[in-house]
Amino acid sequence: MSRLDEFLQLQEQIRTRYQAKTDDALYVGMGTCGLAAGSGEVFRFLRSYLKERAPHVQLVPVGCIGLDEEEVLVDVQLGGKERYSYGRMDIDRTRKVIDRHVLEGKPVEEWLVGIIPEPAKPYPDLPFYRYQQRYVFCRSGFINPERIEDYIAWGGYAALVRALRDMTPEEVIEAISQAGLRGRGGAGFPTGRKWELARKSPGEPKYVVCNADEGDPGAFMDRSLLEGDPHGVLEGLIIGAYAIGAAHGFFYVRAEYPLAIRRLKIAINQARRFGLLGDDILGTGFAFDVTIKEGAGAFVCGEETALMASIMGKRGMPHPRPPYPAAKGLWEQPTNINNVETWANVPLIIDRGVHQFCAYGNENNRGTKLFAITGKTATTGLAEVPLGMSLHTIIFKLAGGVRRGRFKAVQIGGPSGGCLPEDKLSTPVDYDALTKVGAMMGSGGMVVLNEETCMVDLARFFTSFNRNESCGKCTPCREGTLRMLEILEQLTTQGGSLEDLAKLEGLGQTMRLTSLCGLGQTAPNPVLSTLTYFQDEYLAHLEGRCPAGVCFGGVKERKEEALWASP
Repeated sequence: MSRLDEFLQLQEQIRTRYQAKTDDALYVGMGTCGLAAGSGEVFRFLRSYLKERAPHVQLVPVGCIGLDEEEVLVDVQLGGKERYSYGRMDIDRTRKVIDRHVLEGKPVEEWLVGIIPEPAKPYPDLPFYRYQQRYVFCRSGFINPERIEDYIAWGGYAALVRALRDMTPEEVIEAISQAGLRGRGGAGFPTGRKWELARKSPGEPKYVVCNADEGDPGAFMDRSLLEGDPHGVLEGLIIGAYAIGAAHGFFYVRAEYPLAIRRLKIAINQARRFGLLGDDILGTGFAFDVTIKEGAGAFVCGEETALMASIMGKRGMPHPRPPYPAAKGLWEQPTNINNVETWANVPLIIDRGVHQFCAYGNENNRGTKLFAITGKTATTGLAEVPLGMSLHTIIFKLAGGVRRGRFKAVQIGGPSGGCLPEDKLSTPVDYDALTKVGAMMGSGGMVVLNEETCMVDLARFFTSFNRNESCGKCTPCREGTLRMLEILEQLTTQGGSLEDLAKLEGLGQTMRLTSLCGLGQTAPNPVLSTLTYFQDEYLAHLEGRCPAGVCFGGVKERKEEALWASP
């Protein structure tokens, strides 16, 4: 029997043991969102309290399920049936849930968030989940991310076995191409085409890179995936390395993600122990291993050429393309770079089939996309929706609309994204449609704003962010962001003239055309989109008036960080 077949047998044994062990279990949200709300204290209490009162009940730490505003989340599952999910838990509330639900079998209605009948459809009665399609995010919140056995029990690494046993590298690339997977980091370049270019490029060794340098304010999709399902991302990277012919890979993770880094290190060590990384993976002769590189937090290192410079120990600054990384990347060798969410799609496509992936989305935008929904919506958190769903459905049905006041705009695509008004809410959320209306997919940040927001001041804030994060290498970005910021500062404190608005437009268009990398090319988007859709606010500022009452020493203090917080 081959080691591949032995692994599949082991998978069945692990699955049987896992199902028996989790018949009676408590699940505690232990992602960054849960830990920030106090789940660490609740988990430590449960560890001792269950040992004393209900030693037969398993205690399982899990990652983020997406309903961040209800953390700390504690789920009770008895007899292997549905899970009862309790929100905003503390030690006192958790003690009562154990005493009444676990020991007496009486659910505690007052803290009950919802019931999870099956992982594929959590909380079916909550609108926030009714409109979602959990595909990439299917395991986060349900498995212990620090146990490879949990991942294997849920079918993990079966896709890798299938790729190594039944498919040539070319067939793997063809499957990804047929699926129509596009890069989830923002640009939306076809993943299969990118892999094919790297495979066909001459040069050895080849490299693969997972870009986890998630720098957008308010974005936490990649972090949550790495914290809640690190093996799902790692398996995708290994499959990609097999398809491209790479011998080594890198995870580039910003150092501000310590929990994601810790769990990724655990996952890598476990994969080595199971023979899934190393010199002879599952007896196939395929050799591949990975290294984690911690980034220092420079936003520009999300750009692939700057990222590669950082990995090689150089200053994180972009360089002109071509040559593209697929031809000359790390140490002048062919290199393929995809982001966390892109890699996480790969094993699902191989294992579940191209047809299931293509069942979501539209013709040129297949699959699902994770979004961090923040700002003034009734519900905030992490959502996964089919590509092509309208902004209106996401904001007003899934997220429950604006919690206070009236909807004014949605800022989508991170600090380089665009701001869209109410009459653009019918826009489908896909790469092509968003670009046409002056926004962009970006990595998936979505900030909903009400009439308390000044759009000119918002443009000033994002321009300030992009100015601070510019590496300064090219003149258009270095000088353009500075000059735009100076004009916006003047508009929000002293007023200005129509000539100032013309200068903003001209600077923005010049930066788009002449900046060296994506940061400079997209940095004007917040300004240009607000000039297009909220020109009346700019005209009011020319006269020294701020309709939102934020600028010119208005009574409302600027609280930029509140843009991404729940009201």
